[in-house]
Amino acid sequence: MTAPRRALPHEVRIIGGAFRRVRLPVAAVAGLRPTPDRVRETLFNWLGQDLSGWQVADAFAGSGALGLEAASRGAAAVLLVEQHPQLIDALTAAKTRLGAEAVRVQRGDGARALAALPAASLDLALLDPPFDAPNLAAAALTAAARAVRPGGFVYLETPRPWPPDALAAHGLAPHRHLKAGAVQAQLLVKTGAGSA
Repeated sequence: MTAPRRALPHEVRIIGGAFRRVRLPVAAVAGLRPTPDRVRETLFNWLGQDLSGWQVADAFAGSGALGLEAASRGAAAVLLVEQHPQLIDALTAAKTRLGAEAVRVQRGDGARALAALPAASLDLALLDPPFDAPNLAAAALTAAARAVRPGGFVYLETPRPWPPDALAAHGLAPHRHLKAGAVQAQLLVKTGAGSA
């Protein structure tokens, strides 16, 4: 007998900031894993509640939960990158509903979008790539390490934590870590060293 599949959440809730408590619908798309409320709350406790002036990119936006949370907390610019047409429509509708002027929705590949950004132009890169595409996570991490300024952050969700030596090669160092179910959530800081 197989275990029942976990149902997709039908909505995500913005936890803090200007859009606090707003609930947004989640499209029924296979493989979509919105970051759970508890993990998002922990992440933004790590980062601080006020992201005023921050430049943020959510490279695999999906439901938009991470990037919209950053916008809610005052980020000056939030780029949401997504490939799936249904999710692009949902992200655009959420931006409109929230009146989130700082948010820009872009269709495309998250790693390529990060690689196209100017070096050291971001304060925070949010990476939640599909778990069944490890090469995509590696490409996104490389691009994010280049796009984030020294002292800035990369948030990474993967099924296994990245080892410190692999992160150091990109000029990244572990800052915080959380395991929640099958998710390894790592907040990394850009040290300025490394090849990226």
